[in-house]
Amino acid sequence: MAVISLKLSDELDQLLSEQAQRTHLSKSELMRRALQAYLRVANGSASDSEPSAGDLLADLIGCCADAPPDLSTNPVHLAGFGER
Repeated sequence: MAVISLKLSDELDQLLSEQAQRTHLSKSELMRRALQAYLRVANGSASDSEPSAGDLLADLIGCCADAPPDLSTNPVHLAGFGER
């Protein structure tokens, strides 16, 4: 395994240390995971390993049998939404 040196601000080091304690992982392991996640996103392959919102909610899509077909796109259906 290659070894690299990294300079962190005191604040970032403190956040990393706190997260390491919470997760019971070493700071090195957290940094490896963070770098892997960043590189997946930077290379555009994050969607291959992470489920999309549609994937997570697939069982709920279309579950409203009596809803109008344009419920998600027609602003008329939002009239009064969020008002009290």
